[in-house]
Amino acid sequence: MKLSEELIEEVKQAAAKYMYYNRPPIEVRDQVDMGYRIEGQSVYLFEIRPRWDKPDEKHELPIAKTTYVKAKKLWKIYWMRSNLKWYIYEPVPLVLSISDFFDTVNEDEYHCFFG
Repeated sequence: MKLSEELIEEVKQAAAKYMYYNRPPIEVRDQVDMGYRIEGQSVYLFEIRPRWDKPDEKHELPIAKTTYVKAKKLWKIYWMRSNLKWYIYEPVPLVLSISDFFDTVNEDEYHCFFG
């Protein structure tokens, strides 16, 4: 199932605000950048870098994930551990809005998203 058009618009606005304040400077974006993707009811935040073995190819490194729980009207927050599996972000497992998700990632109190 995918997000409603209204929620997709909220995601785009919140992501645009987050990207405005957190993306690297333009002059280094060919070496490191950030992006997001909406898949079904989830939003993925990731870093974009050239592959070490093929610098002309880019790859995405996951930073954070949130999934909308329609029945509760909440967003679950996940972080990726070194085993490449998503885990609930225990300090703040649920938030009310997509903006709260981006704020939580930005604060990164426990250094789970950015190390």
